[in-house]
Amino acid sequence: MQIEASALSVERGGRVVFADLGFRLKAGEALRVTGPNGAGKSTLLKAVAGLLPLAAGKIEIAPSCDVRRAELCHYVGHADALKPSLTACENLAFLAALLATGAARPGAAAIEAALQRLGLAAVADLPAAYLSAGQKRRAALARLAAVFRPIWLLDEPLTALDPPSQAVILEIMAAHLAAGGIIIVATHTALPIGTADLALGRASGP
Repeated sequence: MQIEASALSVERGGRVVFADLGFRLKAGEALRVTGPNGAGKSTLLKAVAGLLPLAAGKIEIAPSCDVRRAELCHYVGHADALKPSLTACENLAFLAALLATGAARPGAAAIEAALQRLGLAAVADLPAAYLSAGQKRRAALARLAAVFRPIWLLDEPLTALDPPSQAVILEIMAAHLAAGGIIIVATHTALPIGTADLALGRASGP
């Protein structure tokens, strides 16, 4: 698989966030998007995920397929997107059912394994409202282990995580790349997974 973006431009509220931006990633490659706050890092991930419209440019997946680009992507943004009243297990099961399709839909064993991998087995039956910030972040990232999607779009995935938890996430990311996946990650942190860098410009003033 390959994803190529060319001459991308995104506008929000009548303001150009970025323009004439491009990149190309093949299977097994990762891109680290850097830049000051407000430069458009999160906006770029949302645009690739299909959550924001492009003002100009195009994003192409090769080889072409009938699956929409959004259905090929895991997007994990700043918000953990957990329902407070549901347990960590119930939240992941809901997300997995939403993200997976047909025969690929994971069962209870896959949900349990993903929670175990992220170190959440002991709190799997706690409502998300009772989880710490780091546990909530790991619960949000557990979808990566529960449901396969080839393109990962991660916005500051290591935020709120202690060093052991960061190491687990980095191992999961490295394994995804080794299996031929693609990762685009917006972060201020250096990553030991062999990324190319895309630096966005200065943040716009008020």
